[in-house]
Amino acid sequence: MEATATKTESKSKSTSRKTTTAKTTTKKLSTFEKLSAINVNKYVEDKQGLKYLSWAFAWSETKKHCPDATYTIGETEYDEATGFMCHTSVTIEGETLEMWLPVMDGKNKSMKKHKYTYPTRYGEKEVEPATTFDINKTIMRCLVKNLAMFGLGIYIYAGEDLPVVEEPVVSSKTQTKPQQSADKPELDINSDKWEAMKKFVEANKTLGYKKIVDKISMKYKISASAQNEIKNLVK
Repeated sequence: MEATATKTESKSKSTSRKTTTAKTTTKKLSTFEKLSAINVNKYVEDKQGLKYLSWAFAWSETKKHCPDATYTIGETEYDEATGFMCHTSVTIEGETLEMWLPVMDGKNKSMKKHKYTYPTRYGEKEVEPATTFDINKTIMRCLVKNLAMFGLGIYIYAGEDLPVVEEPVVSSKTQTKPQQSADKPELDINSDKWEAMKKFVEANKTLGYKKIVDKISMKYKISASAQNEIKNLVK
């Protein structure tokens, strides 16, 4: 009986150790890692060459993965020179981030309390005064941008087509050859895409320099100056 009890006890301890080991090797994803891996392309609309994520879908996806998420609408400020500025803040798992967005018309011109004109090569253009509808629309767009700071749809603001996710290790035998650099546009600190890429790097710096460069290299030939700047941003 003692031998049987000893074996049972030993087996129980062994099982307990395995369970404990399994638990310690399971990595809990951060809020940013969870939300930045979500593909929201089916909810994105294209308007005049710009991509917009519907606030309803953005909030819905956020609540699915982060049920404790809450948001607050801040005061809408007004300045006669610059127009209206909307503010929001979002709190997830105890972390609060703020965001702001100006009220703009379809040509991305700041809207004010009154109509005004501005010169173009084709003559004077008018900007209509902002309405409560314009302000409400901007507040909800600000909320979407606020959620992007937590990772949801942030790849859209970085000019990418798909979210950044951890890719599985590929065997050297089956790994496909990367696109030849000669076929890729060059990414330099003076490139039009650089500002978008800076935001992309800053949002994904937890991946580390090598993974970020590998990701960007799939689409661009990175200049030496851009690589140095990426190193500084990742630090």
